[in-house]
Amino acid sequence: MEHTRPVLVVDFGAQYAQLIARRVREAHVYSEIVPRSMPVSEMLARRPHAIIFSGGPASVHVDGAPSIDPAVYEAGVPILGICYGAQLIASQLGGEVRKTGTGEYGRTELEVLSPSVLFAEQPLEQIVWMSHGDSITDAPAGFAVTAKTPGTPVAGLEDRDRSIYGVQFHPEVMHTERGMELLKAFLYDVAGCAPTWTHVSIIEQAVQEVREQVGDARVICGLSGGVDSAVAAALVHKAIGDQLTCVFVDTGLLRLHEADQVEETFRRQFSIDLVHVKAADRFVGALDDVIDPERKRKIIGEMFIRVFEEAARDLGDAKYLVQGTLYPDIVESGGGENANIKSHHNVGGLPDDMEFELVEPLRNLFKDEVRAVGEELGLPEEIVWRQPFPGPGLAVRIVGTVTPERIRILQQADAVVMEEIKRAGLYREIWQSFAVLPAVRTVGVMGDDRTYAYPIILRAVTSDDAMTADWARLPYDVLERIASRVINEVPGVNRVAYDITSKPPGTIEWE
Repeated sequence: MEHTRPVLVVDFGAQYAQLIARRVREAHVYSEIVPRSMPVSEMLARRPHAIIFSGGPASVHVDGAPSIDPAVYEAGVPILGICYGAQLIASQLGGEVRKTGTGEYGRTELEVLSPSVLFAEQPLEQIVWMSHGDSITDAPAGFAVTAKTPGTPVAGLEDRDRSIYGVQFHPEVMHTERGMELLKAFLYDVAGCAPTWTHVSIIEQAVQEVREQVGDARVICGLSGGVDSAVAAALVHKAIGDQLTCVFVDTGLLRLHEADQVEETFRRQFSIDLVHVKAADRFVGALDDVIDPERKRKIIGEMFIRVFEEAARDLGDAKYLVQGTLYPDIVESGGGENANIKSHHNVGGLPDDMEFELVEPLRNLFKDEVRAVGEELGLPEEIVWRQPFPGPGLAVRIVGTVTPERIRILQQADAVVMEEIKRAGLYREIWQSFAVLPAVRTVGVMGDDRTYAYPIILRAVTSDDAMTADWARLPYDVLERIASRVINEVPGVNRVAYDITSKPPGTIEWE
């Protein structure tokens, strides 16, 4: 999805860069994250409404500190610097940034000093969220100091003539009481953005772009039954109707009875042209003795493409493949200066010689935006609010070699987890809840006999967009029921553990 006038969020290594972009979108203004290495000429070529500098972990004084071409300040594009971004503005334009010996972290009292566009109609004293060691001690010439805190004499600064603004705190985090008001003031009052980024506008633009891309050609969609592929299929079907055929591949790595559920939902309830390819032997066989998770993802990604290519030839050589790729998939799979956290099978796992041109109407959306689009398209609640399931399926929830026995054990254990989470009324509150099977065995005792069987790891997290996540505080009685049922009902398991790692430092999935 291309948008003519984005707000660009320049990532200086911040843990909150994605959150800034999401907050801008929550103000109904389209935003994109770009690396700090992008030349300013490329940024300006995109005709941005505004540019936001993110925070970052570095000091402006260290060798190799992240920087930006100062030409950006003369381009006439409104700029907002946040935390490190504000310090960079001050440093590059002649102000002073120093390590005062007093950092500020967490909840901090802010005092608004002078009339300001960003703080208009806000209280003179408010709570903000800080996370910095260096402080701006003197603003550059031409800048007014608009706010301070006990440890930071310049916590807000602005040059209205050049439309350059900075705040030392983090308006994008919910702990900053008036943060969203400040961002809206910058977007609407400074940058002149209109709140036109809505779910209806997303659909209208996606439909237009799909029609322009594919014309009257045949198109296939890799349909998994999850929310991403379902919304992608619905969008493309709205655009091109019966030019679309959905292909559901049963990899043998799905959840218990999932293949039957997908066919029932999409073929019978929605009358979508659906091809069901049963390829469990091929996928499971290709993973024999494969332990490395990156190899698993790449093998599965290539196998999907080969199956889709075969289906396309049977349908008359369809040349376009629809995928439910999301923005977090792109970020985590690397690109530019992004670290490769894990290659998503539909991004980094694609073979170089595939025959398709990709159609990815969701690639610039976060998961919450996808759900809202799905609701706008009229998809049923059980599809729109289904918990995420990885494209490679249970292959990346079996830590070690994938075998038929381990798939069977994990399918049964995962079914118990899902039943008990739904029984407790927690399904919508939790982002993901599932079972993991590490390919190790542990000693136990059952019926006075020694057992040597697999453990099951229970994973449940809360999140808004999967970019960050916190482990879910499940009630003890729910944990007890899950553990008891798994051990008693799933042969080959003698132990259940609960993963209480957040993201970061962990990822949601184990592989």
